[in-house]
Amino acid sequence: MESIHILQKRIAISQGSRPADFILRNAKIANVFSLTWIQADLVVSDGVIIAVDRSGLFQALNEMDAKGRYVIPGLIDGHIHIESSMLTPSAFGDVLLPHGVTTVVTDPHEIANVAGIEGIQFMLDNAEKSPMDIYVMLPSCVPSTSFEHAGAILQAKDLSPLLAHPSVIGLAEVMDFPAVLNGNEDMLEKIVMTQRADLRIDGHGAGLQHEQIRGYRVAGIQTDHECISSDEALDRVEQGMYVLIREGSAAKNLQDLLPAVSGQNARRFLYCTDDKHLDELVNEGSIDHAIRLSIKAGMDPLQAIQLATINAAECYGLNGKGALAPGFDADFVLLDHLETLEISSVWKKGVQVAHSGEVITQTTSNTDCSSRIRQSVHLPSLTASDLAIPFSQGSTANVIEIVPNQLTTNRVIETVDVNEGKFIPNIHHDQLKLAVIERHHHKHTIGLGIVKGFGIQSGAVATTIAHDSHNAIVLGTNDKDMLVALEKLQSMQGGLVVVDGGKILASLALPIGGLMTESPTQQAVHDLHKLHQALHTIHPTLDYHLMLTLSFLSLPVIPSLKLTDTGLFDVTSFKHIPVEHTEKAG
Repeated sequence: MESIHILQKRIAISQGSRPADFILRNAKIANVFSLTWIQADLVVSDGVIIAVDRSGLFQALNEMDAKGRYVIPGLIDGHIHIESSMLTPSAFGDVLLPHGVTTVVTDPHEIANVAGIEGIQFMLDNAEKSPMDIYVMLPSCVPSTSFEHAGAILQAKDLSPLLAHPSVIGLAEVMDFPAVLNGNEDMLEKIVMTQRADLRIDGHGAGLQHEQIRGYRVAGIQTDHECISSDEALDRVEQGMYVLIREGSAAKNLQDLLPAVSGQNARRFLYCTDDKHLDELVNEGSIDHAIRLSIKAGMDPLQAIQLATINAAECYGLNGKGALAPGFDADFVLLDHLETLEISSVWKKGVQVAHSGEVITQTTSNTDCSSRIRQSVHLPSLTASDLAIPFSQGSTANVIEIVPNQLTTNRVIETVDVNEGKFIPNIHHDQLKLAVIERHHHKHTIGLGIVKGFGIQSGAVATTIAHDSHNAIVLGTNDKDMLVALEKLQSMQGGLVVVDGGKILASLALPIGGLMTESPTQQAVHDLHKLHQALHTIHPTLDYHLMLTLSFLSLPVIPSLKLTDTGLFDVTSFKHIPVEHTEKAG
């Protein structure tokens, strides 16, 4: 809350009786309320916009000439898991600010699934060191379901003390839809707790039908970022939801959802990335990338900018953000070119923080955290027999089929190679072995399955980024390379690794919860580049994000077939099924 003195000063400046701190003169300023461009000066003081002035009579201590270029509000990512960038919150802003993203709404359920409340507190504390605004939605489903083992279990009583934190604005994606629709008291307690605090509630409606979404809305759930078709998006909007158009590394839904956006309903749409890897954030961008794609697809640039700014701010109750108007935060972006959204400079609270694709002042990263977070990988010693998938009655299997650039999978029934009662991977049929190993509490549970669609020709790939419980997940053409990959994950306390012929081709250590790096950003980008080169060694024609696609194969809330540490899971029927397919098993 502002003091009377500060308000008196701002009012005086607004009336021209005192000089402002800064004026950006001669700019084409985006008005996201009327979807018009205003040729004017942007007047700023104390980090707040004082005026969008056409008179030219305001004075300031400092000025800059925009030379007729476009100025837009700072961009807002409506839903992101910062951990998926593999950076800590304090380092995250240095990557996004040059792309014009000044505010994000994050769900720290990745680290929460590893380290519980301690992990969430680490993210909140570390975010305070970031140059951007980071708002937090408290994880609603840790673990995501009861059909897997995570590092923690969080109930309403655990989350309740954090509701008063100034950066906490709601309850994150409610993904356990059976718990909601069946009136599970533990889940509803979290929802009621959030409603009583007058905060937001995010949804996760992957694959849900009209009647199920109706149940979500009755429960008070307000958003969905899991739409993959225009029909789904329109159904959510018609039932009063906000729809977050997702364009991340693995899930790329923007092109499919844009046809749902019209002049009549556009205020119910906003953008998000959900999960996007560091290298793509650096090279491709974030919400700025979504705007470019939307403009290229035919959307009016101002409409796209509206989705990326005021729509997101209003959806999450971020008063004072998302617009260039008196009384709003002075978060703004100067463009060199509108159609391509080429960014010249970025201001945060009236201070220039980025120019020509670089932050002006590098943030000093601080990764002080407990041993529980730093020593979170506890894999058992494994042999090839632990990875064996037995077949007793034949060679027909329930197989996970990935969909490149989507989080959904298909359940297919195929004949597979079996030798001495055990599954044998076949690269010619693109049938590979998949394993998920519990890594939090020495439970030694191992889920085994068969997957197709990856197309790797040799070797193995493994990571401790395995949504949402973040157990170790390994994909391979042979047991030997899979075991080498798992041993490397253990020795470096989590990360990503590519193995071929018993040799480690590339790796990236993520010792903070098995999710985030301590390396400088540029070093991490370099290591990721080497990792992708290694992936092309075992998959020469790779044209999708393999690592992120792999990381979602253990999430049992997105249709249709997934693998957890407790076994193969049919999301449609919400129960485990055997790998071996028989008529009796279904």
